[in-house]
Amino acid sequence: MTEFSINTPKGKREIGPGQPVFIIAEMSCNHHQSYETAVKIIDAAAQAGVDAVKLQTYTPNTITIDSDKEYFQIKVNEAWQGQTLHQLYQQAYTPWDWHGKLKDYAESKGLVLFSFPLDVTAVDFLETLKVDLYKVGSFEVVDIPLLKRIGQTKKPVIISRGMASLEELELAIKTLKDNGCPQVAILHCISAYPAKPADMNLLMIPDIAKRFKTVVGLSDHSLGKTAAVAAVALGASIVEKHFILSRAEGGPDAAYSLEPAEFKDLVLSIRDAEVALGQVQYGAGLKEAENIIFRKSLFVVEDVKKGEKFTPKNVRSIRPGHGLEPKYYDQVIGQTAAADISRATPLSWSLIAK
Repeated sequence: MTEFSINTPKGKREIGPGQPVFIIAEMSCNHHQSYETAVKIIDAAAQAGVDAVKLQTYTPNTITIDSDKEYFQIKVNEAWQGQTLHQLYQQAYTPWDWHGKLKDYAESKGLVLFSFPLDVTAVDFLETLKVDLYKVGSFEVVDIPLLKRIGQTKKPVIISRGMASLEELELAIKTLKDNGCPQVAILHCISAYPAKPADMNLLMIPDIAKRFKTVVGLSDHSLGKTAAVAAVALGASIVEKHFILSRAEGGPDAAYSLEPAEFKDLVLSIRDAEVALGQVQYGAGLKEAENIIFRKSLFVVEDVKKGEKFTPKNVRSIRPGHGLEPKYYDQVIGQTAAADISRATPLSWSLIAK
């Protein structure tokens, strides 16, 4: 398994099997163009117990052009319909002059803050902020010029698979690595907003891990926490989900974002799931050992005189487990008692005549 490690305000952080799941709160446009709200999101994310906050770095003009031609009109997703791409991104983008301040603030809270650049100018800008890793979003998997520039930073990259075919994903990763990227983690992602449980295809997670021999995770656009927790059980080492202070505030991503209390519950559920995975172990575990006594064993259930034969009437397999194991029952029946035995005595080899 290829290692994946990043620098954090708390030191080097290893991400992968056997390590705590790396949990990312995606701010996206949920700040509603308010710097104060963005800061509050970081505060709430820290209180929820996440590891990182993710931004998106673009402007309306770096991601598209201002045109109302039919090509640029949004006709999918009820929350986005009725506007052009430029209009959507005008309300959704994160002002670039916030990035440095938000990064410093997040790091003061012990969180990693990184971003998803949507064009090469965004990468150039993020490099001035000395970010420690990059995200490639699912729609950008096919943007080879962008991937080349991200690879040239020689920083670790988390890439969302999204709609990418196997060939497209292979080319994206090859492009990143050929241009200097040292480590790539792949997130399974369904690029639907929101994504329905029936569309999640979480079995992709172990398949990606096997095919690419890399750290895997989930970028989750579904409602609630079920998919994310299930993903951890299937091997996800990274979970990314949208974070909002209140869905009642609305906004392009509100419908599939979690509020602070919900995100905290998600974090706790993920931590429970990763602990519950444990290890492969047959036999009684540490906490089970004390309950072995409640297994069945062979007991004398009627008074037996010395020299008397053991029969199904006077020997039974019952709880608790102080006597011989039940697997010896056939060997015991027909043998004779080595001494007088009172009812409710656990049977032992010393009580059986040789």
